[in-house]
Amino acid sequence: MRRSLTAIAAAAVLTGCGTTEPAATSSEKSAKSITLTDASGAKVKLDGPAEKVVGTEWNVVESLVTLGVDPVGVADVKGYKTWDTAAPLKNTPKDIGTRGEPSMDTIASLSPDLIVATTDLTAAAVKQLRKIAPVLEVRSAQGSDQIAQMEENLDLIAEATGTTAKADAAKKAFDAKVAEGRKALADAGLGGRKIAFADGWVASNQVSVRPYTSSSLIGAVNESIGLKNAWTLKGDADYGLAATDVEGLTDLGDVEFAYIGSTEKASDPFANDLAKNAVWTSLPFVKKGNVHRLPDGIWMFGGPQSMQAYIDAVVTALTK
Repeated sequence: MRRSLTAIAAAAVLTGCGTTEPAATSSEKSAKSITLTDASGAKVKLDGPAEKVVGTEWNVVESLVTLGVDPVGVADVKGYKTWDTAAPLKNTPKDIGTRGEPSMDTIASLSPDLIVATTDLTAAAVKQLRKIAPVLEVRSAQGSDQIAQMEENLDLIAEATGTTAKADAAKKAFDAKVAEGRKALADAGLGGRKIAFADGWVASNQVSVRPYTSSSLIGAVNESIGLKNAWTLKGDADYGLAATDVEGLTDLGDVEFAYIGSTEKASDPFANDLAKNAVWTSLPFVKKGNVHRLPDGIWMFGGPQSMQAYIDAVVTALTK
């Protein structure tokens, strides 16, 4: 699969090894310092590959787990376990608070080697975190090339934790899953089929719908496996998300409509709140039964493992 990856800053070591020198032991490798440039442009210096790592956002926590690094601190542990089941935690990390407002005292008590955050975290919070430990910021999302950004983030965290081989393996596994999904859809005669992925919620007795456009991560993955995004709305520059309501769905026509609900079945706006809505029930994809609730626990803003789980889910739903 062709990919236009953005180059990331390479790690710099204090000393080089001649080709005739004996291979370095693991303790010698860990003694070598690492200098990285993160998404904010800041230089991040580490004494060696970070081992005690805190993650302030679920996508970076997924990256750590994918790379075999058990984070010592995670924002909203319960939420992560609910929404990101593709990369389950293998340890019992300390809950450091919410993703938007992590507890500085809790993080400080963990004495981390590294704190991995995203550019969604406020500058004031990052400034406080830098007083505790080195902070590596990754860009949350990038509408111009979501898959490249996802993999760039994984690579940068791998550089900081000395796990680049595992990052390479994870990217190869993702590419293989894309190829597998694309073939399965093509074999089923669904290559080029239009799909509209969305999520929704109810506020003041009104259903709000959030479309995932072509510039979203889900949108990019759908297109990588040969589907076409049915949304014509413009998404935001970072996440590729838009906003509409049930009337806005009338522009979609004959498509596949897919969504991931919360774990609470009763809060499903598409299956419950719109069940007797005249506009919803008149839609071609509703009449044809082409509304697909995908399995819970697939994080729509996650990393390669979440996107592999998504591919499995959407291919299964469309080909059953």
